[in-house]
Amino acid sequence: MKMAVVSGTLLSALGALLAAISGGSQAPAAKPKSSRGQAGHSAEASASKRKIPCKTPENPSLCYWTHGRLSVYNGSPSFRIWQIGTRHILGVFNGPSHYPARTNDDIENPELPSELYRAYEADNRRLKRETGIMWAIPPPAFADFEACPLRPEIKGWMQAVCIESTKNIIIERDH
Repeated sequence: MKMAVVSGTLLSALGALLAAISGGSQAPAAKPKSSRGQAGHSAEASASKRKIPCKTPENPSLCYWTHGRLSVYNGSPSFRIWQIGTRHILGVFNGPSHYPARTNDDIENPELPSELYRAYEADNRRLKRETGIMWAIPPPAFADFEACPLRPEIKGWMQAVCIESTKNIIIERDH
């Protein structure tokens, strides 16, 4: 019974993400630099476009860049970043004003940087063009993430962060 509730929540979050990707952005998608789906973007492009601020006047010195893989997981939060080369996992949330999370949407559907949405949108169009279908769950994305911690790091625990911006995005293919 508990698994069905978690899966239902995850599916609703994924539906919201797909809706945001397919209809939320009217801007043209970034063109990949190579056939592997890599798209380099400037970090400054999305800093002012967030609806929920991540980097605030109180926390800019705490934010840092890290290379990792953003994936969808079962459980809370659904979106997590594995910091490559470590065993550290970052749980992605909306931002300081929405943490601790007050609603399921805050937990399961965090606001992601616009350049990440554009990369996902371009990859989904590519997949539809090649196979006639679109993905239901976003594939893992390797990138450089500007993460802002929402709580102090505790050894052995997942750290809550929000993502201010991304660059050097590579969407993983399932070939």
